[in-house]
Amino acid sequence: MHPREVVKQALKHNANSVILAHNYTSGDCKPSQSDIQITHTLRDALAFMDIKVLDHLIIGNDVMSLAELGHL
Repeated sequence: MHPREVVKQALKHNANSVILAHNYTSGDCKPSQSDIQITHTLRDALAFMDIKVLDHLIIGNDVMSLAELGHL
């Protein structure tokens, strides 16, 4: 995922906030270090455009919220 593509779509839709989501086909929705890192990168890139990341959801056998885990 390239942050510029996420920013481009958010701007295209004139968003003032976004919720990110992706799925793990393995079913385990525990966030990886890569998930946390890309969440921070996207948060910072979008903040530059005054767009807030409300949450990043990981969907598997359950749903994990990075906001609830304190990563936002």
